[in-house]
Amino acid sequence: MDSDERDGPGTAPPYVIVLASVATASYATFFLENLLSPKLDFFNGYVSELSAADQPFHLVYSAGDFITGVLSILVAVATLRRLTRKPLATAGWAFLALFGVCAIGDASFPLDCAPSLETWCALRERSEHVSFSHEFHSVTSSAVIVCGVAALLLLSLAARRYGWWPALARWGWRLALAESVFALGTLVAMYMGQWLGVVQRVQISVLCLGLLTIAWALYSDHRKAAQAARKASAAPERASL
Repeated sequence: MDSDERDGPGTAPPYVIVLASVATASYATFFLENLLSPKLDFFNGYVSELSAADQPFHLVYSAGDFITGVLSILVAVATLRRLTRKPLATAGWAFLALFGVCAIGDASFPLDCAPSLETWCALRERSEHVSFSHEFHSVTSSAVIVCGVAALLLLSLAARRYGWWPALARWGWRLALAESVFALGTLVAMYMGQWLGVVQRVQISVLCLGLLTIAWALYSDHRKAAQAARKASAAPERASL
């Protein structure tokens, strides 16, 4: 590792850390389902059914996705502007922005109805008598997973390659791997016709942990920089004594 690679990534402003933390919380709105949407089958119902256009409180869940998308884009843009740009890190932040775009897509193209909850909805879905929004939602949802995995993996590789962000270096690739495994698990659950809801909820929880890890990594760098600045300012005072 040469001296250039040992240079730090720089520090993100505090507001960026706050935005990443809020994005984590807003993406976890599905945890409210026991309170707001108890009728949906936790074990077999899609998480996306919570935000289906005909479901109560669908705006709460859609708003969560939308807020996460907007904040993820803002975090990515701010880090690209303020932090050191190296290929892996730049690609990672770019994929985080794409993750945000796809999350906004999830909110903008909700399902028409909840197939696991309403038989007529499942029949309309099978006969392809649903709206473009309903059909396109599967595209945005898949893209969210792909971009989320790519962002975590690339940022983790950047952290390990350049000696940055210990939290991402340690956990980023593990979370990306776990997300990939559970994404494949959803396909198995769809084929088996059971446990899809549980697997998908775990999958989204992993993405929430990924966003939280990014927030923690940025916070750790900011804290270290603040500590170093305090020590530097204190040194002249001690020397003058």
